[in-house]
Amino acid sequence: MKILVINGPNLNFLGIREPGVYGTIDYNGLLEMIAKKGEEENCRIEVFQSNHEGAIIDRLQDAYFDGTEGIVINPGAYTHYSYAIRDALSSITTMKKVEVHISDITKREGFRANSVTKDACDYQIYGKGLDGYLLAIDYLIKK
Repeated sequence: MKILVINGPNLNFLGIREPGVYGTIDYNGLLEMIAKKGEEENCRIEVFQSNHEGAIIDRLQDAYFDGTEGIVINPGAYTHYSYAIRDALSSITTMKKVEVHISDITKREGFRANSVTKDACDYQIYGKGLDGYLLAIDYLIKK
């Protein structure tokens, strides 16, 4: 199975940005966790990160054509207002999509509880820390 993991703005600052909220494992640690999961499950997992909305949309659109079979996306702050990313996710109906958030977005600032991208995905995981990514991969494999 080919899975694409997309991380939005500031996810590359894991371990630096608000460690009390996002933990102390850095972005390379997350990449290692995902790579290990891919090996264990015999999946090809590509990870893409961008701080730019258009680059995320471009990668989502490319996934439609490149054999990707499932998407895990943490849109970061774009979760709360990017109708463009929502529309790109909605356009991809040929594969399952899981939205992931490291923190519990329902227990933070009010604006974080709103996800405009959630309804364009098949499932949402939040508040499970970095393990949320592994749970999302499990969801895709089982579906």
